[in-house]
Amino acid sequence: MKNPLLTDSLLPLFSEIKPEHVEPAIDQLLAEARTVVEACLQSKQNFTWDKLVAPIADAEDRLNKAWSPVSHLNSVCNNEELRAAYNACLPKLSAYATEMGQNKRLFYAYRLIAKHSEFSTFDSAQQKIIRNALRDFRLSGVALSEEKKQRYKEICQELSRHTSHFEENVLDATNAWNKVISNKRDLVGLPESAIAGAKQAAVQAGEEGYLLTLQFPSYIAVMTYADSRELRREIYEANATRASEIGPYAGYFDNGLLMEQILSLRHEKARLLGFNNYAELSLTTKMAKKPEDVVNFLEDLATKSWRQARNDLIELQEYAKEHHAFIEMEAWDISYFSEKMRQHFYQLSQEEVKSYFPVTRVLPGLFAVVERLYGLKITELLEFDTWHPDVQFFQIHDKDGNLRGQFYIDLYARPKKRGGAWMDDCVGRKKSGDSIQIPVAYLTCNFTPPTADTPALLTHDEVTTLFHEFGHGLHHMLTQVDHLGVSGINGVEWDAVELPSQFMENWCWEKDALALMSGHYQTGEPLPDSLFEKMLAAKNFQAGMFMVRQLEFSLFDFRMHLEYDPNKGGRIYEILEQVRNQVAVIHPPKFNRFPHSFTHIFAGGYAAGYYSYKWAEVLSSDAYSLFEEQGIFDQQTGLSFLNNILEKGGSQNAMDLFINFRGREPNIDALLRHNGIEA
Repeated sequence: MKNPLLTDSLLPLFSEIKPEHVEPAIDQLLAEARTVVEACLQSKQNFTWDKLVAPIADAEDRLNKAWSPVSHLNSVCNNEELRAAYNACLPKLSAYATEMGQNKRLFYAYRLIAKHSEFSTFDSAQQKIIRNALRDFRLSGVALSEEKKQRYKEICQELSRHTSHFEENVLDATNAWNKVISNKRDLVGLPESAIAGAKQAAVQAGEEGYLLTLQFPSYIAVMTYADSRELRREIYEANATRASEIGPYAGYFDNGLLMEQILSLRHEKARLLGFNNYAELSLTTKMAKKPEDVVNFLEDLATKSWRQARNDLIELQEYAKEHHAFIEMEAWDISYFSEKMRQHFYQLSQEEVKSYFPVTRVLPGLFAVVERLYGLKITELLEFDTWHPDVQFFQIHDKDGNLRGQFYIDLYARPKKRGGAWMDDCVGRKKSGDSIQIPVAYLTCNFTPPTADTPALLTHDEVTTLFHEFGHGLHHMLTQVDHLGVSGINGVEWDAVELPSQFMENWCWEKDALALMSGHYQTGEPLPDSLFEKMLAAKNFQAGMFMVRQLEFSLFDFRMHLEYDPNKGGRIYEILEQVRNQVAVIHPPKFNRFPHSFTHIFAGGYAAGYYSYKWAEVLSSDAYSLFEEQGIFDQQTGLSFLNNILEKGGSQNAMDLFINFRGREPNIDALLRHNGIEA
């Protein structure tokens, strides 16, 4: 049977992918890509876009389309066989990327194209791809000595292995812990929906009673509602010590050594390339130009937010003392009393809110919002190949009936699935002759699944998460750029890539938009005005505390990479403690091992870049302020955002695109206003 990874079909055949298929297919595609590169370089002169750049891009696209479903399956239905196949391929893919990046002949060919008179006839996307490629050759060590090139290659392969191992440890540690509750009375305080979910989890695991896990829906329900302080502490400690040397699985999945190795390798890589530290290297592909720009930005936000954050905490402590005679507040009490306080002052129950946001209303409502903004039509396809029965598949047509994109959506938490929410690209847009390769996206969340009696009900935070990830998806799918290197999210500065996603979150707070996505799951009644007013009143509840927590993560990440000293190691917890003393108002217990599961920076793309969330939030808040001025469904403004931001991908600098849309550079005022923080 033909290996499904080598099929010419646009969409992956997930059901036919077997671990034993993976490595041979990747080997073949890597060999084919190398052959294409060598053939393109044979001409030795007259290098052109059509004879060099396009054929290499096509070969690498075929490789990426084969690797994408493997990487995705490794995240959403992980098992030992697939994990082994995935990890076997990582060093091969890393070696290929390094080999291409250090290929001097290829570098010279690109440089000749850039210097040729034909370059001025290229469109902006083609020019950006060439400029990016020349930058990336230098960042791949093309100018290094042979000895240093070899060391660079070794570093990249080691980093690939270590970051994958880090993420595996977090996944395994998350899956390892569970707690069976035999008596329902031990779950007092939990809403019936959470109890039903725990009951269903127990049945699926072959247990009697109720099963609690570290999957986010189960964890957050206990932390927010469980009256048993002992239970809250137990699950908090299990979560806070994941993949570390202490806790219920002390040392078993420990990421401690991996963190030091990753930081050391990143620093060595940066030094090899002539940078002082990895933070400087990271900024070469971002909007921010200098490390001090990032630090000053974060510290300025912290200065503006800290007083409100401290007041948020004082108010919470005073509430707990006055209304619950509770004095010694610990980390496992924060969410619990925050929810009590929210209900007390705003009469706002998250359970009541959830009842108006069944997935069966939220998803069509999300589609209705983007249809009104951009003139799109989103329809579901029922016949498609999938990796799990919960997965749905949709397609997007524009107002002229053109197919613009397709996407898989996988909403619910389950064992063997990576936590969190994300968008990833399955297929990117490119033009070949007269045909267009339609972009395809994966949209993944970890919401509480439906039970036998109740549809999946989303908290308002989860609704916002869904809108966020769909914003990323629109950026990927609605691109009109014909060249893969800068179509969709490709080539977008990393600290601007969150602009379209955070931008979409704003409609979750607009009455007219909420009317499209809400309705009581039993009666269908619309979200009451009184409940909406309570939601608005509570919108910035503890916004100061949330802000400084994000700034804590951002400063910790950036300083750790900026200040790394080979003689002293990563100083991970030392720097974290310094940052907390500077910006935090909540100090977790000594046993908290948060960095050990911080996959964004130790296994994802946010190393020395977690600040991007706040940097891009300035852009997204300021962009949305134009809709506040013109109307949230103003089609002219919507089409301007579509044309200037979503369709352009990485074909131009993010700042230029923002100015084209907004008419000026961004300012911070809208961000502070949206968070209820005085400038």
